[in-house]
Amino acid sequence: MKRPKLRKASKRLSCHKRYKIQKKIREHHRKVRKEAKKRGHKKPKKDPGIPSAAPFKEELLREAEQRKQRLEELKQKQKLNRQKEHEKKRKLEAKKNAAKIKEKAEGKESPGKSKGKTNKLLNKNSKKSFCRELMKVLEASDVVLEVLDARDPMGCRCPQLEQAVTCSGGNKKLLLVLNKIDLVPKDNIEKWLNYLKKEFPTVAFKSATMMKDKTMQEQVTKRRARVDFSENSQYFGSKCLLKLLQEYSKTQDKGIQVGVVGFPNVGKSSVINSLKGKRACNVGLARGVTKSMQIVHLDKQTKMLDSPSIIADPSNSALALALRSIIDTEGSDSADVLEGVNAIINHCSKQQIMMHYNIPDFRDPEEFLSLLAQKRGMLKKGGVPDIENMAKLVLCDWTGARIKYYSQPPGFQKLPPYLTEQKIAEMQEGFNLNNLEEENSNTVQALKHPSPASSIVFQSAGMTNGTIEENKVIEEGPEWANMETSKEEEEEEEEEEEFTESDDDEDDVEEEDDDDVEEESQVQVTRRTKPGKGQTNPTNSKEQMAGNERSRSLSFSLDKPADEDDAYDFNTDYV
Repeated sequence: MKRPKLRKASKRLSCHKRYKIQKKIREHHRKVRKEAKKRGHKKPKKDPGIPSAAPFKEELLREAEQRKQRLEELKQKQKLNRQKEHEKKRKLEAKKNAAKIKEKAEGKESPGKSKGKTNKLLNKNSKKSFCRELMKVLEASDVVLEVLDARDPMGCRCPQLEQAVTCSGGNKKLLLVLNKIDLVPKDNIEKWLNYLKKEFPTVAFKSATMMKDKTMQEQVTKRRARVDFSENSQYFGSKCLLKLLQEYSKTQDKGIQVGVVGFPNVGKSSVINSLKGKRACNVGLARGVTKSMQIVHLDKQTKMLDSPSIIADPSNSALALALRSIIDTEGSDSADVLEGVNAIINHCSKQQIMMHYNIPDFRDPEEFLSLLAQKRGMLKKGGVPDIENMAKLVLCDWTGARIKYYSQPPGFQKLPPYLTEQKIAEMQEGFNLNNLEEENSNTVQALKHPSPASSIVFQSAGMTNGTIEENKVIEEGPEWANMETSKEEEEEEEEEEEFTESDDDEDDVEEEDDDDVEEESQVQVTRRTKPGKGQTNPTNSKEQMAGNERSRSLSFSLDKPADEDDAYDFNTDYV
């Protein structure tokens, strides 16, 4: 039998349906016109031109033609400039690619020479470069501002730095800037000011955490977003500090350079931005944002020198290393972060932490982290609390400006060995201390402070030892996450730094780093799959399998809470 042909569905409509659709379209157009009238959007009127009866009509027309010609010429020039820039970028990329190919070819032939070259270069994220830049700032500055966190001023003081400034022999002055005073009760700030002024001149300060700059204003106007800068952009104590520096520069009859130093996350760059009145230095929650010396001109007489953070000595306590060392919480070892959180919780009141985080009673810091992770919904597969990531978040809260805590000054004042009465008199010389006290009291009165009941009492670990000299720096350490351990990764990073033109091309550098990370991962995978030259070693494969199983069991045991030892192991489901 012949198969019947299927007829296509007809596109005809009934008159009723067609008229209905047309009616709806007319109603829609009417509605759109009404809304446009309400909004006041009118059609742009056509330019009627110059009337024929107008005087000097020919001259006006000539001027209009000349304007059009100028605009066209400008557009053509801009187009040519863009094309030139694109050509330059293409040439640079081609040179970089050619240089990389040459390096790879040379590296295969002579790996010893490339290692010798790369070892000479110093990574910007290394501790030695931080110390080198810090020493540059100390040598160049006439006045050194040591920025302290008002929540733990004694823990932010570095005796090695203070000794280097006081015993330098020159006419260098050291001032203490007590920053973040809005996070501490009023009585506690007054006690600390009375304690610290007996050693060095101290300025009470509240820096602006978010400053408006030109780029930010443009983004706000384009997107029409409402950003509240009222609380974050307020700063107090800047007039007092500026006045103090200007008076000192008048006594010296020359321009002065002011170096700003301190441990990470105390607000060094924020202090400079507050003095400048706009965003001059990069600021971030991550530690070690500033990696080199930056010069900011306040006026003709004063220059501000921003410096990288002081590196905490590994001989310090676990609490000092947790709060003052340059730890990258995203890439650092989980054991170091957990140890730091344990030290912080052990130095605080248990009841106040329970009240602040709104959690029940806990026996140890691990149980505290598991309860907090369950409350905030930070869970792994199978509902297991993610203790490691929770510890990183808690550490970020304590180093940032989220948690309000305070420490009491020591009961009796004992001067450090490098400070004598003569040195104290030398440091106070050239400053109007009576006026400084009045200005400090005014700034403390002007600010809104938290009550002692709403803030946590914290036991300080005392002064934090730091390494300033480049020779004494030890690069090996678990807290230094930016420095990578494998030699191959170091070589690839240093090869990239040779061919980067400037620090401004950050986007290009980030793309290259991502490509290198992908290549490294591929190389590691090939190494794991190929243990020998065309031969498979069964004993090695068995040992690797056993090691993998041990590491899996260890990682899971860290994530387990104390009461769930006999819980079902979800990792056994996946091979």
